[in-house]
Amino acid sequence: MAASNTARSDRLSATRDSARKASQELRGFFSRPMTSFYLVIMLTFALVTFGLVMMASASAVDSIIKYGSPYYLFNRQIMWAAVGVVALWVGMRVPLSFWRRISGPLMILSILMLMLVLIPGIGTEIYGGRRWFGFGPLQLQPSEVGKVAFLLWGAHILVRRKKQHNTWSGLLMPLLPGMAILAGLVVIEPDLGTTLTYLVLFLALLWTVGTPMRLFGLLGLGVLGAGGLAIWAEPYRLSRVTSFLDPWSDPAGAGHQALQGFYALGTGGLTGVGLGNSRTKWGALPNGHSDYIFAIIGEELGLVGCATVLLLFGALAFVGLRIAHRSTDPFIKLVASAAVVWQVAQALINIGYVVGLLPVTGITLPLISSGGTSLIITMFVMGVLASCARHEPAAVAHLKKKQMRLPSLLRLPVPRNARDSDPFSGSEQSARVKRAPAKKPSVKRQPVRSAPAKRAPAKRAPAKRAPAKRTPVRSEQPARGRDTRQRSARQNVSQERRRRAG
Repeated sequence: MAASNTARSDRLSATRDSARKASQELRGFFSRPMTSFYLVIMLTFALVTFGLVMMASASAVDSIIKYGSPYYLFNRQIMWAAVGVVALWVGMRVPLSFWRRISGPLMILSILMLMLVLIPGIGTEIYGGRRWFGFGPLQLQPSEVGKVAFLLWGAHILVRRKKQHNTWSGLLMPLLPGMAILAGLVVIEPDLGTTLTYLVLFLALLWTVGTPMRLFGLLGLGVLGAGGLAIWAEPYRLSRVTSFLDPWSDPAGAGHQALQGFYALGTGGLTGVGLGNSRTKWGALPNGHSDYIFAIIGEELGLVGCATVLLLFGALAFVGLRIAHRSTDPFIKLVASAAVVWQVAQALINIGYVVGLLPVTGITLPLISSGGTSLIITMFVMGVLASCARHEPAAVAHLKKKQMRLPSLLRLPVPRNARDSDPFSGSEQSARVKRAPAKKPSVKRQPVRSAPAKRAPAKRAPAKRAPAKRTPVRSEQPARGRDTRQRSARQNVSQERRRRAG
């Protein structure tokens, strides 16, 4: 008995030691200056790789039916992923100051593209929505470009108007009108899911700058009112809401996709039926490789696969908010926080309507669902997020001292300090005013108070000496000469007396 207790205590102590050692190693890993950068890259490629594997399984049946090859959609997704890798590198390579500088023109271009796509003959209509530009076999969705434009432009506007954040109008103008224009054009397409994404970006930017909760409450009431009108105006949106509330009321119509998603998730159980062994992808589940790919993950990989997806997006949320917290530049804070909230919220909305917590909106699962424009734009945003990680103060100081292998291999420039990389001189000048050369601060010279000089003793003028009385020098002349002089003096005196008497 004593021996068993001793063995048990030894195992417990060994477990504690290993746990303590693992905790120290993990703490040391997160204390490194380049940890955020490497985590963003690792999570991006992990999600893309996971998505390609599931894409190969979920799209095989649709590829055979539509294109005659089980690998057509998979091969096209690989091509988009290759383009996305280039977009990821561009997001890391190009300085953040450049994206900030062109955020205004990019916003205007996005609005023009969203207007052009609504014109028949220019925009391509698919599934009842005019949302794409067609270039032969390639398609471009301008609403995805608009998300990036609004992210960069909104962050730039909020930083420039930092002094006006004490008023509601200073916070909302011109951010709210810009979002309303983009969202209104997307609603006309129609695309309610992308409209919801614009709203998420708008709220994420306001949350990052510390908007009062009262303003959030008023905005929430306005969103509910506008959303209710948008749902009531279109019959298909209303049918989605009613099918969400009771999908079994119309199992062959509006509730068919939601019910098939439930069946797929329920079939998977804990570990799933095995990769490639899904049954619902054989025509039962519409859009199984795009909107409802999470249901295929749950069926083939079970709860373990679904938990893996949630864990990856949870790690992405942690890293993105960590970058925003550790950054000192306000523009980088806004871009990092809003970008990660955008991606994670989009994933949660997709998972939410697959499991029946939200109405079906058509939002894809980032980096996993099929879609060319969505994948490329998302990987570009991940590149921008990685660039934000390289601008953390600790990372900047580390990169200036030591050349890292991966950044040098990717030809990434050494980031400058946050204030040096700001093209708007503290974010208060206009975007069109060129940055003036910094003036050397004028230093006011304080008058140096010298100790009072000791007065030198006044020089006394030398006293005038009284002329010394000269004693007549008795000459050694003979007495004869002396008598002659006396005689002449007497004669002179006598003459003077006579003259006065006469």
